[in-house]
Amino acid sequence: MHHIKKLVYAALCLALALYLPFLTGQNYLLGQMLCLMHIPALLCGFICGWQYGLTVGFIAPLLRHMVFSAPPMPTALSMAFELAAYGFVAAILYRTLPKKVGYIYISLCGAMLGGRAVMGIANIIILGINGTSYAFDVFLNSAFATAALGIALHILLIPPIIFALKKAKLLP
Repeated sequence: MHHIKKLVYAALCLALALYLPFLTGQNYLLGQMLCLMHIPALLCGFICGWQYGLTVGFIAPLLRHMVFSAPPMPTALSMAFELAAYGFVAAILYRTLPKKVGYIYISLCGAMLGGRAVMGIANIIILGINGTSYAFDVFLNSAFATAALGIALHILLIPPIIFALKKAKLLP
């Protein structure tokens, strides 16, 4: 894919990451449940490659915090690392694994697990600097229990989008 085309897709993904969370009405708990900002970071990795996925994923929560004051700090910072990992891992797995239907789901699930692990590590470090502990049960609750609806949404939405882009010959 041409560099300019990747830049345009990455910019579109960044714009979506900034505005999709408005679908929750800026309700913080609903936002945590649906994880709408995660969708463009994952898509960017699939569509544009690891460099763009990592960059858009990292910038999106920080830029959204600066422009709209949401997500709050330090959540925005840990999300920056999480979403960067989503874009990176999605791209690496998608480019490495065979181009068959099931492997898109494997790439997506691997990216979601990798991103959540990075988020947990980021929270341990960020909260530790502030003198706050980050318990494993808190991690499990925020990464999986609270986000279960978002995880399901990602599994339902992202592969069909990737399939449609492949069918339209917009993806390798």
